[in-house]
Amino acid sequence: MPGEAPPSEAHHAIGRSVLSVSGLTVLSRVLGLARDVTTARIFGDTVVGSAFAAAFAVPNLFRRLFGEGALSAAFLPEYTRLSDDDHTQAGAFASVTVALLSIVTWTITLIAELALLLVVLLAPGDADRQYSLLLVMALLPYMPLICTAAILGGMLQAHGRFWPWAASPILLNLCILGASVPFFFVDGADPRAWSFGIGAATVISGVLQLLWSWAMLRGRVSWTRAFAAAKPRAVAMLKRMGPVLIGLGTLQVNGLIDTFIAMYPNWVGPTVFGHNYPLDETSNAILFYAQRLYQFPLGVFGIAVATVAFPALSRAWDGADREGFRRVIARAIRLSVFIALPAAVGLVLVRDDLVRVVYSGFGGGFSHAGVERASAVLLGYSWAIWAYSINQVLTRAFFASGDTSTPMRIAIAMVGVNIALNLTLIWYFREAGLAWSTAICATLQGAALWVAARSRLVRGTLLHVPGARAVGRCVAVSAVMGVAVFLIGRMWKIEDGAWGAHAARLGVACVAGMIVYGVGSALCRAPEIGWLTRRGPEG
Repeated sequence: MPGEAPPSEAHHAIGRSVLSVSGLTVLSRVLGLARDVTTARIFGDTVVGSAFAAAFAVPNLFRRLFGEGALSAAFLPEYTRLSDDDHTQAGAFASVTVALLSIVTWTITLIAELALLLVVLLAPGDADRQYSLLLVMALLPYMPLICTAAILGGMLQAHGRFWPWAASPILLNLCILGASVPFFFVDGADPRAWSFGIGAATVISGVLQLLWSWAMLRGRVSWTRAFAAAKPRAVAMLKRMGPVLIGLGTLQVNGLIDTFIAMYPNWVGPTVFGHNYPLDETSNAILFYAQRLYQFPLGVFGIAVATVAFPALSRAWDGADREGFRRVIARAIRLSVFIALPAAVGLVLVRDDLVRVVYSGFGGGFSHAGVERASAVLLGYSWAIWAYSINQVLTRAFFASGDTSTPMRIAIAMVGVNIALNLTLIWYFREAGLAWSTAICATLQGAALWVAARSRLVRGTLLHVPGARAVGRCVAVSAVMGVAVFLIGRMWKIEDGAWGAHAARLGVACVAGMIVYGVGSALCRAPEIGWLTRRGPEG
């Protein structure tokens, strides 16, 4: 087998951009974690927590599908090519895309608001159901705002400016924290009523993120109303968007299905076909907050790698550089495994301490039973972080090549498998069954995408011998790290369950894990460290 070619400066630039995006995303995720800690203390594993989680999930689904998902994947390759060759045409194409996105998302929002209003007025149900639907209505306007902001963020990435959009979620987290913290200083504050104030802060953050992204694009896009010449490109983009919507949105669609299944007791009732439903009214809160913990490393690094690699993949394919295209895929996969695999191992081992420290204590947050249930959910999700990350890379590789049908067909199959597993596993593992189903489907999807990419994109192996050895090295070093973290947990017994003791054990385990993995990787001379840290001119 031929070896990997020496990395070009462009490939080192990908690594540096990943580090830059990840650095800002770490800050955003730390603030997001503070946001989740605060709202978990307000809502806890209660009906209110489940309702807020469901209301927050709906606009975020559309953001991931339209702003950062299907529309972005269908739009960015063409926009990247135009921005390199024809600034005027790129501006017209951007203008018509933003106009279409605004019209479609605001129309969807209006229709959804009217539909929910009719349900509230004509089929109100109990007070908990009414409250949940009204909270969804309150947060829906966030959807068109953040979708438009996200597509502007995609344009910034096409111009090589990755940090502004990576920093944008900081505004969301600050707004929610600003609305949440006063709750603890108001005597007799009602979490149910306070949730609407937090929802209003979320919508305000959407306006701020839109204005921020627009300002960061100043001087880079020639906005125009005379975009008639760009309409054929927009029509072609919409035709590509359908398959992309399905292909890239599988994880989000599966997440929405999980939300509906978890909210069944809240929206429908405690029984199904005369049998007691295996989940209860707190299940969605437990599912939501456990998801936030595994999404931390995925959002910080896994999606960052795919985001940074996407423009490079588009340019390599458009330039008929098939070996360069394969090398970008290979290095993105290696970076994904290098970062995501130890994160998966670590989360599996420290999950109980992590949930207990983040979501309980100080007189609020999750109950003891809620901590145990959330820990079980986190176990189901976290072992497959590496699969979620690789899927992001491979799916974008197909979209960069213009092949949207292959990932679409795979995604459709995975949605079917996910539904079948969901409806089976919840009877045995409650809400943790939803997590295991998502992880299993992500692994199967990754395997299918890998096989398809070998035959359709590179017509050969994705990872040559050096790449395969690098993955094996990551597995070995992650295993050594896992043993070290496991021994810390086994030897450090905690009898009284005090919050401080769990926090101390969690901190020691995390620091020890990072040291062992970092030293082990350095001793093995892992080149991925250099890809992330080497400085020099952009390629």
